[in-house]
Parts: sequence; C-alpha cells; structure tokens
Amino acid sequence: MKTGAFITFEGPDGAGKTSVLNALIDDYSLQLGEKLLTTREPGGNKISEAIRAIIMDKANTEMDARTEALLFAAARRQHLVQTVLPALDAGKVVFSDRYVDSSIAYQGAGREIGEAAVAEMNLFATKGLTPDLTIYFDVPSEVGLTRIHEYRSDEINRLDNEELSFHRRVRHAYLKLLQDEPQRITLIDANQPLEKVITDTKKVIAQRFPNLF
Repeated sequence: MKTGAFITFEGPDGAGKTSVLNALIDDYSLQLGEKLLTTREPGGNKISEAIRAIIMDKANTEMDARTEALLFAAARRQHLVQTVLPALDAGKVVFSDRYVDSSIAYQGAGREIGEAAVAEMNLFATKGLTPDLTIYFDVPSEVGLTRIHEYRSDEINRLDNEELSFHRRVRHAYLKLLQDEPQRITLIDANQPLEKVITDTKKVIAQRFPNLF
C-alpha cells in the first residue's frame, strides 16, 4: 500500500510542463528534501531510459504504432516497480513528468489505435495505480508547436515531428480525460506567462495537499 503522494504532470508538446516542473522542484526541494522524488516517463531508471531512447529516436520512423504503445507501457511498468512504488511506500512525494494519460492521448488518440485499448493495456502495466493528482497544462496545438520550434529546436524528437492534426487529436483526448475525471485532473492555462502558470500550479497543489507542503 502506498503511503506517499503521487502527482503527475501532463500536457501537449510545447505546453511548458517541464519548465514549470523544474521550478516546482527548486521550491519544494527546500521544503521536502529527500522526501521529494522527481522522475519522468518514459524513463526514471536504467531500463526505462533505454526504452525511451528507442521510442524517441528520430531514426526509428518505421516503428509501428502498437509497438510504440507497448514500449511505453513496458517502460512504465519498470518505472513503477523500480522507482515510483518504492518511493511511495517510503512515504515520499513523487512528481512524475507524464504517466498513463500521455499514452492514452498520444498513442490512443494521436496514433488512432484506440484510447480504450491503450487504457486497458496500461491497466495491466500499472495494476490500476492512479495518481492522487494530475495537473494538465493546456495550450492550443498551434502555439505548442511554435514554441517547440522556437525554443527547443535542438531537442525535437520523433513525436514532435508529427503533423498538426496529430497534436490536435492529442489535445482533444486530454480534454476528454479532464471531462471524465475532474476529481483527479486539474487544468492549468499554459497560454499565460510562465510565472503565472507556476503560481497557479502551486495553488492547486497547496489546495489538494494542505498538510503536505
């Protein structure tokens, strides 16, 4: 049984999610010290990072959509058993840059292989572990893609290179997840200045976990 807090951060490409998360880490590390674990998906340990390298490699253009979804699920399983669950069992607060919602949005909707099918696959991989809170950073697809090409053109991966229609399907899927699970997922308007996005995110976390921070 987990005893800590599991908080995930989601959003379409270019939403600034990782920039916000880095700012939160700087602040909360001072308060929580070793009680805070920050990680990412795919990744978070040696095996999952190796899978990430395969998924994100721009040379792997021939990768089948279902293969991609299975690789994400495999990396997620290893991430949970080796990184996340031990931290939660130790009473730590876990910040994860992406989790299951990303697979439902990107592979299920973006790749059009079925959101329900991808959700079922990840139910097996995670044994149903659900975050205590998911913060979704929302930004129009056109804005997100413009940010990617302006601010991190040297870090563009295989998924970033997809067409606008792909990224619109991803965003639509995220908004549907928000509608279906408002008790877990909170939307942050990421089309604001970064400092305002950071402030809004801190307010959400403080409201949800008043005794934790």
